[in-house]
Amino acid sequence: MRQFAGLVLILGVVLVSACSPPPPVDVSSPIAGWPVYGGDAGGTRHSPLTQITPDNVGRLEKIWEYHTGDYPGARPEAGKTSFQATPILDEDKLYFCSGLSRAFAIDAESGEEVWVYDSEPNLDEAWNRTCRGLALWKGEQDGGVCNRTLYMGTIDGAMVALDADTGKPCSEFGKAEGQSGRVSLLRGIGETRPGELYMTSPPVVVNDVVVQGSLVGDHRRIDSPGGVIRAYDVRSGELRWAFDPVPESAPSPATLGAPKDQWYHRGTPNAWSIFSVDHERNLIFVPFGGAGPDFVGGHRRRFGFDLDFYANAVVALDATNGKVVWRFQTVHHDLWDYDIASQPILIDLEKDGQRIPALAQTTKMGHLFLLNRETGKPIYPVEERAVPGSDLLDEYTSPTQPFPTFPQPLHPAGVKADEAWGFTFYDKGECRKLIEGLDNKGIFTPPSLRGALHYPGVAGGSNWGSLAFDADRQIAVLPQNRVVSVNRLIRREQYAGMARQDLRGLGLSLNEGTPYLLSSEVLLSPLGVPCIKPPWGVLMAVDLRSGKKLWEIPFGTTRDMVPGLSALPFGLNFGLPHGGGPITTASGVVFIGASLDNYLRAYDVSSGDELWRARLPAGGQATPMTYRLTEQGRQFVVIAAGGHANMRTKLGDSLVAFALPDG
Repeated sequence: MRQFAGLVLILGVVLVSACSPPPPVDVSSPIAGWPVYGGDAGGTRHSPLTQITPDNVGRLEKIWEYHTGDYPGARPEAGKTSFQATPILDEDKLYFCSGLSRAFAIDAESGEEVWVYDSEPNLDEAWNRTCRGLALWKGEQDGGVCNRTLYMGTIDGAMVALDADTGKPCSEFGKAEGQSGRVSLLRGIGETRPGELYMTSPPVVVNDVVVQGSLVGDHRRIDSPGGVIRAYDVRSGELRWAFDPVPESAPSPATLGAPKDQWYHRGTPNAWSIFSVDHERNLIFVPFGGAGPDFVGGHRRRFGFDLDFYANAVVALDATNGKVVWRFQTVHHDLWDYDIASQPILIDLEKDGQRIPALAQTTKMGHLFLLNRETGKPIYPVEERAVPGSDLLDEYTSPTQPFPTFPQPLHPAGVKADEAWGFTFYDKGECRKLIEGLDNKGIFTPPSLRGALHYPGVAGGSNWGSLAFDADRQIAVLPQNRVVSVNRLIRREQYAGMARQDLRGLGLSLNEGTPYLLSSEVLLSPLGVPCIKPPWGVLMAVDLRSGKKLWEIPFGTTRDMVPGLSALPFGLNFGLPHGGGPITTASGVVFIGASLDNYLRAYDVSSGDELWRARLPAGGQATPMTYRLTEQGRQFVVIAAGGHANMRTKLGDSLVAFALPDG
């Protein structure tokens, strides 16, 4: 009887607990915004907010959903777009852009529309229909117009300036060029082809200049438009300075016979990803990609100087004049399309009881370089290690490549034939044959006529989603793609006389001006699945005090049946490639969408335990943001859910906000 009474008592306690109201939302927690794309000027993607905690994050619910109208609707003739924007917050408004170069202002509490601006880009000039964010300048203008100015790069090669209050173009911006509210990024570049130069990443504002790079199309020609970095006056749009990424000893374009409308060298590396700013030190940190074409480089010294000098390097520029303060190269003579795709992250790194002003740079190779951001010198040793050489007479390779020793590389470097994987003995065996038939000498195997296996591949390691850094815990959180690429060079004469469009129809990159065409593909089995053992995408945390991984988990399920992986069983947590990045909060929560399934997830930053997930209306291949506006207000987490056209996830046009239940 006593035992029965005890069971009744326990059951009563459980029922009372289940019926008890949840603890009240903490309104004494901090208030904070998200003023720039990466959360702060250094791109740490960390928020001091603590209202949402590991204990209550499971109660998050959708509060509002805003539709841009881009897909489908705004420009039906545009076809597929990608919605990868991270909004910025100023006062009580969210500002963001869409893949059709449209800018938006909405109320941050309600999600109600305030204004929309359409730059009406020429879609014939647009190949990659993406806009990841805006930049904001706050100052004083004559007449009080555009005292808060938004800057947006467009997919047809322009930068527009908009009044943040009204969404109308700032008429004085670009006036010297004979334009109203915009400047052309094609000015001084020389000859361009449709869709060859445009912006996907937001510019940065430093003092009274707005600074931008550009994306230049890959694999096209040796004389592609140059990757010049330019600074424009925030009010007038007049050019203040330009950094042409060639050695100081390089002869001018005019000396090399360039036409009058070409002011900058061609074929130079471009910086298409996100810049960081150290306002205290007046420095801009620029992540450069490789000199083109990406997989062929025998031509890069043809003018007597090295086009690779600033390629694949983090470059610190003086914000006042654009002069180089330092550079650090992550890859020498890149033949693998190992662009620096991630934003340089500015952190205070703890070492030997001291805090060092540092820069953390992740790469596609799975390397994480920790540099002194004042000097560019590695904080921990970086070793130059011997790597394979090319057997092509018209190519050269660097004999060594830099490898960080702290932390150790975060991505496997190469895959052997006996590591081939498949669902069945058949596809495993076929994958083994494929690997055995390729040049495969580990990371930095040069492209070849036989075909070279590259692991990490072009989409491997960390991409534009970058890492998030929790300064108090000294933890870096980052996703890693594990994708094997096969790159095969083809002698041009094999297809002599074939038109450009027909070569592209065969899936070949043109590499005009070189002896080779290029075939590039992901290494897949006959069943259409990767030839390596899953996970094919992971999320990890690294302790930057010790250099050790705290945790690593498969990241992403097959729930949404990604095309190309259609043979996978439904809903398995195999870990999939991603497009986007994480954010962290002071309460110890990591938020990330990014993976190829349609979820926003929350993890514990210390353990990697999944705490919560919510379905999104479309692919969440974007980086979220978070904010809390008032003392009595809620903390919101917002993410763009519009999919990624090139990754073939579900497309849409939603911006979705989550928060704890009101009251």
